[in-house]
Amino acid sequence: MEKGNRQFLMDLLNTPSPSSREMVIQKKWIDYVKDFADEIRTDNAGNAIGVLNPDAPFKVLLAGHCDEIALVINRVDDNGFLHFDKMGGINPKAAVGMKVTILGFNEQVTGVIGVNAQHHGGLKDDFDLEDLFIDCGYKSKEEAEKNVQIGDLAVYKTEPEVLMDRYLSGRGLDNRTGAFIIAEVLKQLSEKGINVGVYAASTVNEETNMGGAYFAAAGLEPSMAIAIDVTFATDYPAVNKNKHGDVRLDGGPVLAKGAPINIKINQLLEKTARQLNMKVQYELTPRMTGTDADRMRLTGPGVPVSLVSLPLRYMHSPVETSSLKDIDEEIELLVSMLSNLTGEESLNPLD
Repeated sequence: MEKGNRQFLMDLLNTPSPSSREMVIQKKWIDYVKDFADEIRTDNAGNAIGVLNPDAPFKVLLAGHCDEIALVINRVDDNGFLHFDKMGGINPKAAVGMKVTILGFNEQVTGVIGVNAQHHGGLKDDFDLEDLFIDCGYKSKEEAEKNVQIGDLAVYKTEPEVLMDRYLSGRGLDNRTGAFIIAEVLKQLSEKGINVGVYAASTVNEETNMGGAYFAAAGLEPSMAIAIDVTFATDYPAVNKNKHGDVRLDGGPVLAKGAPINIKINQLLEKTARQLNMKVQYELTPRMTGTDADRMRLTGPGVPVSLVSLPLRYMHSPVETSSLKDIDEEIELLVSMLSNLTGEESLNPLD
């Protein structure tokens, strides 16, 4: 990965982007993409879409969501402690003892998620978010409410780091890595020339309702769509591979197989991987994918979809970890496949 590209990725990962508050990261994404896209489009959901070859009748939508999971303040008590619920799939056990940045209506505030000392009994085994609280140092409800109000969001206060110059670790790799990947795919395609229209959409709200993907696909009516997301790596201790499969960092991009997935798009991806001598991995999505693909598929007359995912350790924790090599290979796979499309492809499985 080139230095400038890595800096853009790190900038995205350092930008808070909780579901429903993606505006800041979207503006950074647009500022990067506008230099090589033919057009930049936005919509009322908050999606940012970079376009190449907009006049082509065959349209490919790439969706990588930019939002991350977060905490949402639901109560300020009389002593100034903040209580919260989840915005997306927060794991209560991962939240214990973490620092957070509260995106207050007045200013950003640092807080810590307090925990009962083990000397005083510690946390009960079946604790939930309602047993936790945020301590910002406020002494009263009145003092806290000068900066924080109900509905404000908070994210873990962590910085992305590169481990051994091979693995990337931090919060919100799910799925700001996807927003990065589609930007880089668009950038490389802009230098190649293509026969189809490519619409790279940094989508919003995937972690909560997938509404961004619906707006993007309904508005564009693409010929096909590919969700670019993350999936569960199983290459670390205590994971049951018999139950969850064998997906590894540095093992290559992950293709989904299941009822929602258009088999012909997968065949195009597999053919491209063979031509590149690139390994791919597989995950099963028998009924639903749990990604933007589910919403894109059911827009308009129906959209053929596929899902290409980045293997990710420690999903929805403050230390999600992925491989820089896998990121580069996923970009290469998508660029090569899309640049070889003629626009005459049939995605009907019966043809």
